[in-house]
Amino acid sequence: MGKTLVTGATGFIGSHLVRALAERGDELRLLVRRTSRVEHLDDIEFERVTGDVLDRRAVRRAMKGADRVFHVAGSTSMRSRDREAVFELNVRGTRIVLEEALKAGVERVVHTSSVAAIGVAPPGGALDETAVFNAGHLGIAYVNSKHEAEVEALRIGARGLPVVVVNPSFVFGPDDPTGGSSMALLRRFLQRRIPAYVDGAINIVDVRDVARGHLLADERGEPGERYILGARNFTLDRLFADLSRLSGVDAPEVKLPGPVVLAALAAGRRVGVKLPTEPDEVRSAMQWWTFRNTKAKRELGFDPRPHEETLADAVRWQTEALNHAIGGRASRLERLALGAAGSAIRLGERLAKR
Repeated sequence: MGKTLVTGATGFIGSHLVRALAERGDELRLLVRRTSRVEHLDDIEFERVTGDVLDRRAVRRAMKGADRVFHVAGSTSMRSRDREAVFELNVRGTRIVLEEALKAGVERVVHTSSVAAIGVAPPGGALDETAVFNAGHLGIAYVNSKHEAEVEALRIGARGLPVVVVNPSFVFGPDDPTGGSSMALLRRFLQRRIPAYVDGAINIVDVRDVARGHLLADERGEPGERYILGARNFTLDRLFADLSRLSGVDAPEVKLPGPVVLAALAAGRRVGVKLPTEPDEVRSAMQWWTFRNTKAKRELGFDPRPHEETLADAVRWQTEALNHAIGGRASRLERLALGAAGSAIRLGERLAKR
């Protein structure tokens, strides 16, 4: 049996996937950037290839002798300054990895996409894998880059590469080595750094189940198909209420219309006040990222754990990681942000009526 190559192995999903593959008995090779920390994988045996998915020669080197590839590397940043880098890593990085996998003749590729590449549901609804992408008009770089990366993966698959696509939803759970994943939402909640929120909904899935879902896609998935790895749909109201019950931290009290928050961000930028969120984050939070996992259950045997276990384990781990430093007051910057948002309410309402 040849090597199993993993990109993005030091991230939240990637590190859990590496552990699941090691338990399966795979001989692992990880493509890791020179600056990436791998201490959390010290107990796992693997071959390290130093390089970046944007470095074609490094990718080609990593592909030699690989039977399977799990392409997990990518950026989830929604910061305005990262827009170009997000497209570069998510789209061009996918193209390079999968083109080199095709040239190397690997037997199987599992491409980690996202439910963002599927689209947004109508309020109260839920999408499945048959949905036609409808979120491009939102202008969110991360969302559009994941859609384009998935298109690239399937395009290269049509040339003969056996590619199976998995679409994880918002991933929660223990043992996040990066701090830059969707667990940032929980971390900010526990630190009371969410001064206000908007009306929206998300699907949450356990990172351990996502890792298992990757293995199931490798073992049972049909090339050219995509599979939603999701679990429970939550409105933000319900999610914050559940997190409050589990953590003892009060849920955010201020709920604002999305257009008002966007107006506040624009007003803050004009006067030089940096607010604790980004426009793309607000546009994303206003949507219904709600999905059905019927296909993955039926075809892969995907069986996510109860959401109560996921949330409880995530809260417990994140609380310990923060050294129990939760429940503090909002920072001065966040109070300024709330003030700016409040000052923008009338402006937002006037603009909405036009």
